[in-house]
Amino acid sequence: MSSTHPAILLRQEQRLLEHRSYSPAVIKSLVDAGYAVSVEKSSQDPARIRIFKDEEYSAAGAQLVPEQSWETAAPGTIILGLKELPEDQDFPLRNDHITFAHCYKNQGGWQRVLGRFPRGGSILYDLEFLVDDHGRRVSAFGYHAGFTGAALAVKAWAWRLANPGQPLLPGVGEYTDGREFYLDERELVEQVKQDVAAGEKITGRTPTAMVMGALGRCGRGAVDLFKKVGLADGDITKWDLDETRDRHGPYEEIVQHDIFLNAIYLSDPVPPFVNVEMLAKPGRKLSVVCDVSCDTTNPHNPIPIYSVNTTFKKPSVLVDIPNDQNDFPMSVISIDHLPSMLPREASESFSEGLKESLLLLKDRDSAPVWTKAKKLFDEKIALLPVGLRTKEV
Repeated sequence: MSSTHPAILLRQEQRLLEHRSYSPAVIKSLVDAGYAVSVEKSSQDPARIRIFKDEEYSAAGAQLVPEQSWETAAPGTIILGLKELPEDQDFPLRNDHITFAHCYKNQGGWQRVLGRFPRGGSILYDLEFLVDDHGRRVSAFGYHAGFTGAALAVKAWAWRLANPGQPLLPGVGEYTDGREFYLDERELVEQVKQDVAAGEKITGRTPTAMVMGALGRCGRGAVDLFKKVGLADGDITKWDLDETRDRHGPYEEIVQHDIFLNAIYLSDPVPPFVNVEMLAKPGRKLSVVCDVSCDTTNPHNPIPIYSVNTTFKKPSVLVDIPNDQNDFPMSVISIDHLPSMLPREASESFSEGLKESLLLLKDRDSAPVWTKAKKLFDEKIALLPVGLRTKEV
C-alpha cells in the first residue's frame, strides 16, 4: 500500500454565484495528516467570493496561492474543487481532479468535458459517484439542496398570491440586502415563515406540498423546511419508490398540490411525473414546481415542462401551457446549485462527510472509494470517440 501523500490544491470556484468550498476544518484535518495543501485566494468578485475567509485557511495550515494557480500546478498535484470548470475552457487537464463534472449521464457537451482528462493524461474522480462499500454516496449536498429549494418554492407560492400581475419570483438578492445567499438557516427560515403567513392571510390556509423522493437526503431536507416554516404534516405528501413502484406517471396527485418538489436521483429512464397536457386540464391546484434534481438536458428528464435552468437572479420561469383551462400561471424553479444559497452550512456538512475519503488519498490506488471512482472513469472514457481520448503530447 502506497504511503505517499500527494499535494492538494483547493481551487477557487469559477462559477458565478458559487460561494461554497471545502471547510477550513477539513483542510486542517488534511494538513494534520501530512498532506501539503494549497488554497487559492478567494475571488474579490462579489458574485464568486468564498464564504470562508482566506485567513481561516491560513490558520488551518494551508498555503495561500493566487487564483487560477491550479492551471499550472506541479505534476502529481490533485486539484480539489466543487462545481464544473468553465465551459469556454478546452485545454487538456494534466492533473487529477476531484469535482462535480456532470458528464457521466449524457448531459449536453459531456464528451468535450470528459475528453479533457484523457487528452491530458489525468483522472476525474467525480464527486457525484464517490461511493462506499454499500454503494451509497459518501457525501452529497442533497439535504441543503432540498431545504433551499423548498424555501424558494414557498416564496414563489406566496409571491404569486400577493402579486397577481407579476408571477415570477424576484431574485434572491431582493430579500437579502443584495446578497444572493443567506448568512445562515435562521435568517432563511424566519423569512419564509413570514411568506407563509402572508399567503395564509390571502387564502385562509397554508400551502400543500408534494415531495417526490422524500426518503433521500434531498427529500428529507425539503420536508424539514416545509415543517419548520409552518406546514402541517398532513399538508405534506411524501412519495418515494413504494408509491411509484406499481404505477407509471404522469401522476394526477401532483397537480392537486400547491407545490411539487422533485428530489429523485435519476439513474434509469422513468415516465414523466407530470406533463403540460395534465397541467392544462381544469382543476389544477399546482402553481409552483421546484425541480431540485435539475436533469434539464437529460433526454429522460421526468419533468418535461421546461427547458432552461434558472438562477438566483431569476429563480423561476413560466411554463408554456397550450390551451390551459386554469386562470393562473405556473412557474418552475430549476436552479442547479441551490445549496449555495446556504453556503456555510452546506459546505461544512458536505466537507465533513467527505473527510474520511480525502484522508485516504495517499492510498488512492488501493482504497475502494477511489479505485471504484477510477474504474467508473475508465468505463466512461471508453465510450468516447478515439480522437477525444487520445493523450496529447
